[in-house]
Amino acid sequence: MIGSKMKDSIERWLIHESHSFESIKNPENTFQILVKHAGPYGIPVEIFEPKSQPEVIVIGTKVIMKNNQIARYLGFSDEEKAKFEKKVADFCNSIQAINRVITEDGKQKVGVFVVLDDKENINQQTMFDAINRVSEMHEKTARFLMKTF
Repeated sequence: MIGSKMKDSIERWLIHESHSFESIKNPENTFQILVKHAGPYGIPVEIFEPKSQPEVIVIGTKVIMKNNQIARYLGFSDEEKAKFEKKVADFCNSIQAINRVITEDGKQKVGVFVVLDDKENINQQTMFDAINRVSEMHEKTARFLMKTF
């Protein structure tokens, strides 16, 4: 399933499970869908196919840091930022999440992602299992940030 065919399947699966979603334009991705309330924690989840990795589906979410955490992070030296990002990466590795610390809309966020790259086995069940995993990763990462930062 390539590009639009994959997008059509994902949209059909989301409609079948009564999820509200919208398409997002992103020049880096073949398609990108924002599911407004997904998984056991009802968080926003993004599903996309990077143009640089055809036939790979990425499912992820962003944990928005609290204002006091952002203020602390922005006050860090480059060395302290690298140390913090390593701590976050180590935690995310422990819960098997791919992660990235990003700045978006003036906020610091920790993105956690699951990659589905076995195109033969991308189906409704594997997609919803991944959405549930991402939802749980979001919750664990948010708790981790509250405890350690």
